Amino acid sequence: QVQLVESGGGLVQAGGSLRLSCAASGSIFAINAMGWYRQAPGKQRELVAAITNGGSTNYADSVKGRFTISRDNAKNTVYLQMNSLKPEDTAVYYCNADVLGWGLAGTKEYWGQGTQVTVSL
Repeated sequence: QVQLVESGGGLVQAGGSLRLSCAASGSIFAINAMGWYRQAPGKQRELVAAITNGGSTNYADSVKGRFTISRDNAKNTVYLQMNSLKPEDTAVYYCNADVLGWGLAGTKEYWGQGTQVTVSL
């Protein structure tokens, strides 16, 4: 089994910064893509940013130039640096990982429990 544990959420004023972290642990042979999604009240979950194990990144248009995703493969950890935060960034942020477990033939997708990010005016 694999667990994803997020940290770093909180309350920040508009224009401020936060850094989210997500550490994967358990029966992990390799991790392919890792990413961050968010879900605001009354809205669908959406992709914020993703990164491959080779370091290629992909961002939602709404966060380009403000958010940066990175990962430490040795620590099975993905980060999301969020700068110039806006009230519309308020949401629960979820970590996601595509994991190949030991002894398994294919990958499986895992989710973290979510961390609240609230941006006030």
